[in-house]
Amino acid sequence: MQSLKTLLLVRDIGSIAGAARALDVDASSVSRIVANAEKELGVRIFQRSTRKLALTEEGGRYLQRIAPLLEELETAAEEAASQGALPKGTLKMTASVAFAQEGIMPVLPLFQERYPDLSVELYPSDYNMDLLADGLDLAVRLAAAPKGDLISTRLFSSRYRVVASPSYLERHGPVHSPQDLTKHNCLCFALPGFRNSWKFRSGDGTPFEVDVAGKTVIASALSLREAARLGMGVALLANWLIRGDLKDGRLVDLFPEHDCAATDFDTAAWILYPSKAFLPRKVRVMVDFLKAEMR
Repeated sequence: MQSLKTLLLVRDIGSIAGAARALDVDASSVSRIVANAEKELGVRIFQRSTRKLALTEEGGRYLQRIAPLLEELETAAEEAASQGALPKGTLKMTASVAFAQEGIMPVLPLFQERYPDLSVELYPSDYNMDLLADGLDLAVRLAAAPKGDLISTRLFSSRYRVVASPSYLERHGPVHSPQDLTKHNCLCFALPGFRNSWKFRSGDGTPFEVDVAGKTVIASALSLREAARLGMGVALLANWLIRGDLKDGRLVDLFPEHDCAATDFDTAAWILYPSKAFLPRKVRVMVDFLKAEMR
């Protein structure tokens, strides 16, 4: 069964070397598995050259047929082994640096208390890591509806707010409308779409954009929040990141009557994982846990 899983991994990653890295084995071992499978079948599964690897027509049909069968076998084996037992092993997951700190770390002690035999490897990153190539079980991404082959489930809806500290407003005066932002120092996020203009939608649903500029551009949502707290300017930040600051008055929501966004008004936190048919129990318990804790 492991050999079949390796063939599917080579197909999904598109590279023998990439599959070897994901499995933490030598590329020669993966090449040997592919060669043995082709010898047993009597057909080429992959066309290989020094630069490119591609499925043959026969190989594509074969792997398409065995993938759901293999997932059923693994699901049955896991269910048989886990009856009455807590999940074991290691769960590898990734999230943005800000969400890892603000969303996952506060609930991680409870998760590990509830599942003491399950280890968690958390990889905070503001770059979208490749779940298959990097050997990850799941990711939490903050965006509009995800595209691609990964399975997604909505964790919670996310909204953006335009905020400033009371000290900044005392020094620079109130901000009455989004158009007034052109006269203020805006703290800009160093990502495409966040840097030069912010989107707004008024009560009647009419969208419009306001060009923004400022003396500070920051590539970290956590540092951007800290700059706003310190009174350095006006910032556009996700509601889950500033909920506590709005509650205790460290930051002020400048336009509570408007929807605000950097790129899309309909954004959310999504849990992504590679396969719906085969969802390991360790992944299932983390998905259920995060949805329950963050509802």
